[in-house]
Amino acid sequence: MSFDIALSGIQAINQQLDSISNNIANAGTYGFKSSRANFASMYAGSQPSGTQIGSVTQNIGLNGGVLNTGRGMDAAINGRGFFITKDSSGLQSYTRVGVFNKDATDYIVDSSGRRVQGYSLTPPSTTPGPMGDIKVPTGMLAAQPTTAVQFVANMSPDWTAPSSPWVAPNPGAATPVAVDPNSYNWSKTSQAYDSLGRSHTVTQYFSLDPSPASPATNGVIVHAVVDGYDSSLVGTGSSFGGAGNSSVALGFDNAGQLVTVGGTPVATTTKATLTFPNTGANASTIAIDYLGTTLQKGEVTTSTNHNDGYASGSFVGVELGTDGSVIAKYSNNEKQAIGILALATFPNEEGLTPVDNTSWTANNESGTPNTSVPGAGVAGTLSTSTLEGSNVDITSELVGLMTSQRNYQANSKVITTENQMMQSLMQAL
Repeated sequence: MSFDIALSGIQAINQQLDSISNNIANAGTYGFKSSRANFASMYAGSQPSGTQIGSVTQNIGLNGGVLNTGRGMDAAINGRGFFITKDSSGLQSYTRVGVFNKDATDYIVDSSGRRVQGYSLTPPSTTPGPMGDIKVPTGMLAAQPTTAVQFVANMSPDWTAPSSPWVAPNPGAATPVAVDPNSYNWSKTSQAYDSLGRSHTVTQYFSLDPSPASPATNGVIVHAVVDGYDSSLVGTGSSFGGAGNSSVALGFDNAGQLVTVGGTPVATTTKATLTFPNTGANASTIAIDYLGTTLQKGEVTTSTNHNDGYASGSFVGVELGTDGSVIAKYSNNEKQAIGILALATFPNEEGLTPVDNTSWTANNESGTPNTSVPGAGVAGTLSTSTLEGSNVDITSELVGLMTSQRNYQANSKVITTENQMMQSLMQAL
């Protein structure tokens, strides 16, 4: 009986060594989760019959260290959850290894070539579609005409009225005529695109308004010039702030805060509409938003000057966002989110079945996966340009290895001793 008990101990230790050696071998594997062999006693009735490995526990809940890679298509999960992948046979597996790429067929895949699952986005919509394969659109990005400009600036209350009257540039000249610098106090240019993707220069000329309309106590007059021509003169249908107008009045209170735009209180609108025709393209209508503009002593400066249009561009690459979005990049410096990575969480993640390529598959013990975007519910957030390292503690594994060695030697000694006793018994007969 003692021989069988010692033999069961050796067999169990061999299984434990398999677990320890696998942990040590994967100490440098991204996203690897260590496991532990748990010994359990065996009895035949009320008599002890040895030991066995009763279970193998996976340490999935302990995250590994975060390693910076600098690669835009790498991601680590901070907290719970698994990336979802699907192979060519349709089998879904789950992994913590966020090494992704765009394959030759334009799908997002992991390092094993499995297609990553996520929610599709169709710009400009931000509403996620159904979960499935993520395909990157690699065609040309069509031009987007400018419809809005956000313009925030601080202008000076110390300006004096210009010494020369405003004279609109002459559109009949062979080349635009320069604006008289004595007819304004400050100027700033913005870029705008038409429906063909052509760039236009919108120049705003600011000058002190000596007689602002109530309720404003201070004022600034703004003239708009497009490609060197005053907006009221570049053609039929051109205006700035109203039909036939070429200027807009900005009104400020005694604290230098914006109170009116074109005579309308800011509670109703903070925008002035600039309209001008385009040869071969749709007429451009741009809402210039002055919300946040001030008239206070200090540096005359612009804090925001941003438009929503762009020229056409060709696809140049893809990267991941911290919210899990898959972002396509284009040659015109535009970026568009075209998908969101999905994460899966499980009622019992320790019950997942480990498979090749540092992945797991679901089973009855793990429960049905719950899928969501990163950061939703119990799913963790993402860190981009990083990867999760192995959670193996080498020191603990080496200590376990030495302990297993001693236990192996002890069981071997039992077998040797029993063998010697049997030999002595046979010699005595």
